[in-house]
Amino acid sequence: MRTITKRDLVQLIAEKTNVQQQKAKEVIQGFLDEIITELANGNRLEFRDFGVFEPRKKAPRLARNPRTGEKIQVPNKVTVKFKAGRLMKEKLQDAEVSESDNESQAAS
Repeated sequence: MRTITKRDLVQLIAEKTNVQQQKAKEVIQGFLDEIITELANGNRLEFRDFGVFEPRKKAPRLARNPRTGEKIQVPNKVTVKFKAGRLMKEKLQDAEVSESDNESQAAS
């Protein structure tokens, strides 16, 4: 497994769509900025077959410092939940199946 960065994604999309890398970068950055803005506004984003991004509010809670045992108050915060869509789940499952098939063939 390797890490794909935004730069890698820009290059891949620019090549596949025959657009300049600068234009692909602007579109991708604009898309990411809008996702952040909508989540910050408390909105749920649904991309059919890809997945759903949803802001989740976490209530304040009492926690314990593992080193000192001291109890500390953790303030409320907002996190993002992502739930993979049907197509993504299928593609990931197919990739897992083919990867395990390749490993079993290599072991033979």
